[in-house]
Amino acid sequence: QVQLVESGGGLVQPGGSLILSCAASGTIFGFNVMGWHRQAPGKERDLVATITTSGYTDYADSVKGRFTISRDNAKNTVYLQMNSLKPEDTAAYYCRIDWYGRRFWGQGTLVTVSS
Repeated sequence: QVQLVESGGGLVQPGGSLILSCAASGTIFGFNVMGWHRQAPGKERDLVATITTSGYTDYADSVKGRFTISRDNAKNTVYLQMNSLKPEDTAAYYCRIDWYGRRFWGQGTLVTVSS
């Protein structure tokens, strides 16, 4: 079993920054893709960013230039550095890992961008 534990959400003013982290339990070996999704009230869950074991990244157009995804394979941890936050970034953020044909989700962490 794989468990993903998220942290780092909170309340921040527009233009501010937050960093989210997500640690996976156990030993994660082989190829995998970790990523972040977000879901605002009344909206579908959208992909924010992904990163492979080798460090290949992809981003949603809405966050390019503002968010950075990274990972520490030794710690089985993925991060999302969020800069220049906007009110429209307000959502529950979920991390996930795709590993050998299975997908595992974190519990979600709330990010609220408001003045």
